[in-house]
Parts: sequence; C-alpha cells; structure tokens
Amino acid sequence: MNSSRNRKIKEIIDQLTLIWKEPILFIFILLIFYFLITFVVFPIFQVVKNSMYINGSWDFSNYIAIFSKRYFVQPLINSIVLGIYTATIGTIAGFFFAYALTRTPLPFKNFFRLTITFPIISPPFVVALAAILLFGRAGSLTPWLKSLIGNYSIYGLGGLVLVETIAYSPTAFLVLYGVLQAIDPSLEEASMDLGASWSKVFSTITLPLATPGIASAWLLVFIQSMADFGNPMVISGDFRVLSVQAYLQITGMYDLPRGSTLAMLLLIPTITAFFLQKYWVSRKSYVTVTGKPTGATVKNLDWYIKLPVYGVCLLYTGIVLLFYGTIVYGSFQTLWGVNPTLTLKNYVEMLEVGKDYLYDSVFLSSIATPITGILGMFIAYLIIRKKFIGRGLMEFISMLTFAVPGTVVGIGYILAFNQKSILFPFILTGTALIIIILLIFRDMPVGIRSGIAALQQIDPAIEEASTDLGADSNTTFRKITLPMIAPAFFSGLAYGFVKAMTAISAVIFVVSGKWNLITIAILGFVDNTQYARAAAMSIILIIIILIALGVIQFLVNRIGKGVRLTTIVE
Repeated sequence: MNSSRNRKIKEIIDQLTLIWKEPILFIFILLIFYFLITFVVFPIFQVVKNSMYINGSWDFSNYIAIFSKRYFVQPLINSIVLGIYTATIGTIAGFFFAYALTRTPLPFKNFFRLTITFPIISPPFVVALAAILLFGRAGSLTPWLKSLIGNYSIYGLGGLVLVETIAYSPTAFLVLYGVLQAIDPSLEEASMDLGASWSKVFSTITLPLATPGIASAWLLVFIQSMADFGNPMVISGDFRVLSVQAYLQITGMYDLPRGSTLAMLLLIPTITAFFLQKYWVSRKSYVTVTGKPTGATVKNLDWYIKLPVYGVCLLYTGIVLLFYGTIVYGSFQTLWGVNPTLTLKNYVEMLEVGKDYLYDSVFLSSIATPITGILGMFIAYLIIRKKFIGRGLMEFISMLTFAVPGTVVGIGYILAFNQKSILFPFILTGTALIIIILLIFRDMPVGIRSGIAALQQIDPAIEEASTDLGADSNTTFRKITLPMIAPAFFSGLAYGFVKAMTAISAVIFVVSGKWNLITIAILGFVDNTQYARAAAMSIILIIIILIALGVIQFLVNRIGKGVRLTTIVE
C-alpha cells in the first residue's frame, strides 16, 4: 500500500519537475485550463445554479413544480421517445449503408457515400423545411398522399422522426462504416466456404463484432436527437420537446430559472448517453483484424441478401434527393403553394436582404474556425504527448460540450456572461465575441478527437529526437508535430466551419440586433411561412459551405495525404 502511494507521489513529482523545466508550456497549460473552466464549466454551472439557487438560497421549487405538472413532464417524455425512434431507425439505416459499402459489390459506391453524408453540410432544419414543402398543408405531394391514406399531418412525432432520421443517420453511418471496415471480410468468407449460411455468419460473426459500434452509433444519434432544436422548432406542431420548451420559457416567458430547470432535464439523458457511449468505445475491442483494411467485400452474397440492402440504400438515396431537390425547386418559385411561377427573384432578394446575415456568418465562422482547429490540435498534443497533473481532467472538460445540448450551452452563456464575474470581468452579451467563443468551444471536441487519432499513429520517438537535440516543446510542436498532423488539422477545420455556419440551437440565445447569423434568418423565414425565400437562403448557405470545403480539401490534397472530408466526424 505504501509502495503504491510512494510511486504515485514520485510520479507526480517527476511530472511537476518536467513541467517546471518548460515554463512556457506550463503557462499554456494554465491558460487552457482557465479557458475550459471559464467557457465550458462555468456556463454549465450557471445553468445548474440558476435552476436550484433562488433569492440567495437553495430552492428546489422549480423541480417540484415541473415534475408535478404534466405540461412540463410531457416534453421530457416526448424528447426521449423521439430520441429512441430516431436513434433506432437512423442506426438501422446507417448500418445498411455501411454494410453495403463494405461488404457488397454495390455499384457507384462514392455516389451512395456522398448521399448518406450530404445532410451533414446543411442545417438540420433544412430537412424539416423540405418536409413542409412536400407534405405540409400546401405541400406538392399532400393531395396525392391524402387521396392515398386520408387526412394526415406532417407536424408532430411522425414528421420529426422522418426529418431527424435523415439529418442524423449520417452520424451512425460514419461510426459503423469505420467499424465494419476494421473487420476482415475473409472471416465471413471463410465461414461461408465451410458451409455456413449468410444468416449464421451474420448472427455469429458480423453482428457480435459490430455490436460495440452499433451501441455507440445509437447513443450518438440519441444525443443529437435529444439536443435538436431546429427541427422541432419548425415541424413539431403540438408535439412539445424539451429543447424548444426551454427556449420558449426564456424568450417567451422571460423565466430564466424555469428555463434553466428544463435545460437541466434535457442535460441528464444526454450526459448519461454520452458516458454510456464512452464506455462502449473504451471497452477492449474484440474485432479481429489481420492487418490494414483491404477494402475487400464478402463475395458469396445471394440475391435475397443484396436486394433488401440495395433496396434500403436506394430508398434512402431517393428520399434525400427528393428532399434536397425540393429545396432547390422551391427556391425558384414565386410563392410556394400559391404561385409556382419560376423566378430568380428569391435569390436576388436574399442577396440584398440577407447579405448582412451572410457576412456575419462567414465573418464570425472564419474567425472561430482556425482558432478552433489550432486549440483542438494543441489540446490533443498535450493529452497524448505530455504528462502533467490534471491531464485526464483536461480531456474530460474539453469533450464535455459534445454531450451538452446546444440549448443548455446557449442558456449557460446568457447567465454566465450577461454580467461581470471573478472568472471573466467583462460583459459579453450582444457582442460578436460571445458568438465566436461559443462556436470555438462548442465545435472543438471533434478537432481534439481528430488530433488524438492522428497523434496515436505517430511514433513519439520522432518528437523525442527533436527534444534530445535541444528543441523545446513549443518548437517541436510547431515544426515537427503540427506538419505531421496537418490532415487531421484541416479535417477539424472543415468540421468546425460547417458547424459554425449551420449552428442554431446554442447561438440563437446569444445573437443580437448587431450580430446575427444566416441560420437564424432562415428559421425566421420558415416561421413566417416564407418558404421560397427560406429555401433560396438555404441553397446559398449550402453553396458557401461546399466552396469552403472545396478549398480546405484542396489544401489537404496539396499536403498529399488525401484525407476525405466526409470522415470528419468518425
């Protein structure tokens, strides 16, 4: 017992000694901890405090009131039900696509891969807008559907499950694609050669080996569905969910304590799912890999296996093309549902009326994106390459915002930076800085994970040689490490820019009359039933994102690594 304690003390002393030898690195570590505590922990703490601490004393009356009224309990139940449906259907769709691309000779694989991942680059509620244009009260397919199935409404649980499945199944696909790619197909092929049926091979080899990935994908989609704000805001109808109710309590009722309490109820299931997902990922892998993924497929697949797999892929692809094609078509209509005359007027008006929104979005995103990428890479470097007290805590806090719903983050930033505090003696409300900071720390976790994955593939001996030759940690990171992880860095930039340009749930709380974002403008047009204008602005936003991704991909290719930007959330 004493020897174990002595070893820990010695290890701590050795870490402190190493850090003291590099004072600049020590200062950077302290600064990062300050930023993480101030801009990640402090806002969440303010939400917790505001829900429980009323009039200078601890008071749980908000929780008692919420749990005693069905009006408040029902949104929690609805959110969980929606999350379960979306995660289950989205994971199944993602698995079908991943299986088709890794296990079958599916033609046009690049096209199908692009289709399944395309919703990532658009705001999630754009899918909801397409659903309204297709199946809403004046939807183009509404008369046909009514004649087929009778009266129906796209507004509610069914519509939400549809649009969220399309919006978030790409996450499940990217996780499951990596998992299935890591399983050598020769295992399944050998089993079939020995006489096992496909169902036997699937149930005893493929499915058990992919189970941790399936669980991880399900939990990630569940988190995204629970945290979704844009789609429920547009298409939920009378089906109330927590994210929207928390927003309405604050913006409509001006009741910060009650809104904070609802946000806390939203935080509990998402944090629980996040830790469960981390548990599945951290478990010892039982995937058998004989080497690097070969890209081979299982060759002995009969038609009755290929038919349903290809059928699901074609059906999903058709729905995605229909939805986004409707957005394009709708953007050229004079007035959706009233005057279908095709015109460029919407684009002209959007470039005139929406140029300020576009400028603000591009300007703020362009500032936040490089900071997000650099900070993410540096934190990843510290976590993987340096030993210091609190390293595990740094990793935990830096990844926390991924699990925290945007509604909670937005409310937290209002509470934390609407007044001066010991941690941050400035008021940020209404400024561009609060939006930039929120975007940085909201999108940073994926950059960190990309950096960690890249660093784990680089032999530490390369950096140790630089240190042995007299270079300090900062020089080594700048001249050795950063160039080697450049592809991961640019992938982090791509993800950061996409998420900054399509952000809605968190930033809607911190935008102001002086600084606004294009996603908020699109949501406003949808609320005012100006669907054609909303569609035009959505297309403009997608084009800007595609151009930016093209530039980033060009830079990555110049480095010569050939990283695919569609894998940035793996």
